[in-house]
Amino acid sequence: MGSESSGRPLLSVVVTVRNEEAHLGQLLESLAVQEPPFEIVLVDAESRDRTVEIAKAFAARHPGLLTILSHPGSRGVGRNTGVGAARGTYIAFTDGDCFADSQWLAALRADLAPGVVIAGRTLTVGKPKYGSLERVELFQGGYDVTFPSCNLAYERARFLALGGFDTSLITAEDIDLNLRAVAGGAKIQYEPRAVVYHHMRENFVRFLLQAFWNGYGRKQLTEKHGRLWVRYRVRRLLSGQKGAIAWARLAAAFGGYIFRVVTHRDAPRSSVPVAA
Repeated sequence: MGSESSGRPLLSVVVTVRNEEAHLGQLLESLAVQEPPFEIVLVDAESRDRTVEIAKAFAARHPGLLTILSHPGSRGVGRNTGVGAARGTYIAFTDGDCFADSQWLAALRADLAPGVVIAGRTLTVGKPKYGSLERVELFQGGYDVTFPSCNLAYERARFLALGGFDTSLITAEDIDLNLRAVAGGAKIQYEPRAVVYHHMRENFVRFLLQAFWNGYGRKQLTEKHGRLWVRYRVRRLLSGQKGAIAWARLAAAFGGYIFRVVTHRDAPRSSVPVAA
């Protein structure tokens, strides 16, 4: 599946995982049926469960399709490592707690072009009260830059030119990458046919912790990019908070934002790493 003899560009699917034995098998099987040519580069951040065992069993059943790497660190570190080992002209990112529609890569590939970032449609599975909440959007140059990296496609050369993901960011490294891409002249194109399903956090505490660290990451973004509040559609943000769960998420995110303010008043701005 790594040949470009079909005339279609080779896509490298980069996946970062840590302790994803509950979901990894479903993800890999959903990738196995995608439109060729493609390869899968999986970067494991020192899992302590059966994650690597599941990946090796899949690789044995599909020779030449899956490359397994081991590298400790954040999701951004893992993705940068995966792109460094990838052979494709384009990179499609997804996560270990996701699985893809059978036409995911075909839909992404149909829109691939130099200077264009493709953002697919991400649907949540799990508890509806969590999954029905919308993203807190942020706009740059007329483009929504908050499309998550569990369903993004980048031209490999552009990704490397941007320096990859900023590994100093706790969260929001995908928003930062999209911000820098648009600032550099790229366009973000939404492709609703490219569907990835994302498993929601299994309990309310984990859901709120995720919101907390997302708020923390948004503050890191302001430290790096300057004032961002003017780029939020505040009225839409507030009107979209319907129900106790939505307001709890917003409060947790605000808490993370303030926590970053209080604990890093005099910290220097983050810098973008140079990808290999």
